[in-house]
Amino acid sequence: QVQLQESGPGLVKPSQTLSLTCTVSLGSIATAYSWGWIRQPPGKGLEWMGAVHYSGNTYYSPSLKSRTSISKDTPKNQFTLHLSSVTPEDTAVYYCARGVVAGTYDYWGQGAQVTVSS
Repeated sequence: QVQLQESGPGLVKPSQTLSLTCTVSLGSIATAYSWGWIRQPPGKGLEWMGAVHYSGNTYYSPSLKSRTSISKDTPKNQFTLHLSSVTPEDTAVYYCARGVVAGTYDYWGQGAQVTVSS
């Protein structure tokens, strides 16, 4: 069964860049599917941030596009989220997930809590 695991710092200072890595077990991220990042701020719903297709193409939420970058490391079977110029409003649980069709994700990581605070 495919497993995804997020890793990265749990605390980031305002104005810095948040970086999270998702490690995928079973199956190569370079041969199929898209690989996305979704977050959930406290008390709010899920927010899709962006994704990297197995081909290398990237797609971003219009509201976050100017601050978001997603890349993949095929040999390590990992993909990484970078979110720049963070503010406390970026505090959330961040999930990585496997995309099967547009907007549908079937396997998810357990989630990583990231707090933005000085």
